[in-house]
Order: sequence, then structure tokens, then C-alpha cells
Amino acid sequence: MFSSEKACVEHLIQLRWPKGFVCPRCHGIRAWKKSSTLFRCASCLRDVSVTSGTLFHKSHLSLRLWFQILWDVMSQKHGASALGISHALGFSSHKTIAEALQKLRHAMVRPGRECLSGLVEVDEIIVGGLRPGSPGRSRNSKVLVLVAVEDKGRSGFGRIRLSIISDASARSLEHALRGMIEPRCSVHTDGWLGYQRLQSLGYDHHVIKQKETEPGVDTTPLVHRISALLKRWLLSTHQGSVRPVHLQQYLNEFTFRFNRRTARSRGLLFHRLLSIALIIKPQPMRSSARRSPP
Repeated sequence: MFSSEKACVEHLIQLRWPKGFVCPRCHGIRAWKKSSTLFRCASCLRDVSVTSGTLFHKSHLSLRLWFQILWDVMSQKHGASALGISHALGFSSHKTIAEALQKLRHAMVRPGRECLSGLVEVDEIIVGGLRPGSPGRSRNSKVLVLVAVEDKGRSGFGRIRLSIISDASARSLEHALRGMIEPRCSVHTDGWLGYQRLQSLGYDHHVIKQKETEPGVDTTPLVHRISALLKRWLLSTHQGSVRPVHLQQYLNEFTFRFNRRTARSRGLLFHRLLSIALIIKPQPMRSSARRSPP
């Protein structure tokens, strides 16, 4: 379908303006083409590119290459590393692909996505290598990640949310949970004091203490199963080489894939990610990211 740059541009135009051109500044609907990718609005005379204001804004990569990278990422069930894609596409360095993948991971968080609902299990996990650290919930050089999982009973997992938190204090946990879970939902946690004010925030908070279960039974089993899957994915697909500064982007990708794990069509996942890429803000690469790609 996308064997040429022209085919990619035409698909992007149809996807961005399915009912015809709409100016992002004045919302005018009349325009004339200046080139294959550039339109001039008849109302405000502004030149609008099909990629302006999107993930592909001012990118030095061709759309055909973007489409190829996106397909290589979404066509594989467990994803692909920058090194693997660069080898497949014949790049001598994986830096360009690494930067493109960082941008695509931003598109894996849909603007205005719905929060989790129903019965939700919450706990923190520590992501990092085998390094000496402080005991308990102190993370030292590792990264503390808050995990929320919808409990569907016999059906198993629902949707998930993953977010890096600075510490396990009540303030950090409450701030993260507000963006993850809808109010008035039933939230199950362990007995950590950082969760004790959730009831006052409008959640139906239930504390699962170890003494309420049989000895050795996990109090938050769904969270720890997600933790195992996440760490296995980081080790297998990305060889465990994810740096803390980039970890949230990888958490976004894992969440995107897990929440769409029952999708039967890889083409549909490709289309969904491409659609989100057209509605999110441009993601310029920071100089620090350029110097140290994941």
C-alpha cells in the first residue's frame, strides 16, 4: 500500500482531513495545493503542510521511512528494538531509529484517554538491574513505578496504567492515581500508609492485609504478574538496556501493547498509532537525548 512517498502522503492527507481540508488556524475549508504536501488556506492565506503540528513535523525522515518503522514496530507482537530495526533497514547506526522510536512512544499515549474504572488493583514495583539498594520502598538507584490494573474477576486482566513516581509518599501516589483511575472506583491496595487518604479523595478504598489471606498468598497478584511481564519484555525485546531517563516511554509502549493484546489485526494497530501521531504535538528531540539514545 505504501510503496512510494506519494502513496504515504495521500494516505496521510485522507487520514488527517477525511472530509476535506480544515485550516488549523482559522478553520477554513477552502484551500489550493501548492505542492504534494503543502496547502494554502483561501481564508487566512496560511501555508499548511500535511505534517505540520503532528508527530512528523519538520522531520528529516521521509514519510515512507516513517511508515516502515511504524510497521516494523507494530507488526511484531513484542515490538522491536532500535538496533534490530536499524539492521533490518540497512542503517549503519541505530541513532536515527532510536530517535524515531522515542517519538512514536509519545504517540502511544492517546490525548484524553479514559481512566481505569471498576475494581482496580494498585501497587508499586521497582524496575532496575541487580544493584545494591536500600531496603523497603526506598529505590536508591532504581526506578519506582506505580502500577494500576483493572480486575475483571474470572476474565483476568482489564486495562493497565504505568507511571514513574519519585517516591512512595502519599503526595506522589495520590497525584499519580488521580490521572490513572476514575473517582468513586473501588481501589485495592496493600497496607502501605501512603494509600490511607484514598477514601477522602473519593475512592472506595479497600486495604488487603497479609493476615486476611493465607500465609504466602500475594496481596496484589495482578500487579505482580504485570511486573513480571514488563521486566521480561524489557529483558527480551530491549536486552535490559533501557535507561531511567527513557523508561516512561517504554512503559507507554508496554501499556499500549498490553491494552490491545487481543487485537487480531496488526494493520489496525498500525492505523491506530498513525492516527494518534496526527493529533499529538510535535516532539523535538532534546540535545541530551541525541547524545545518549536508548
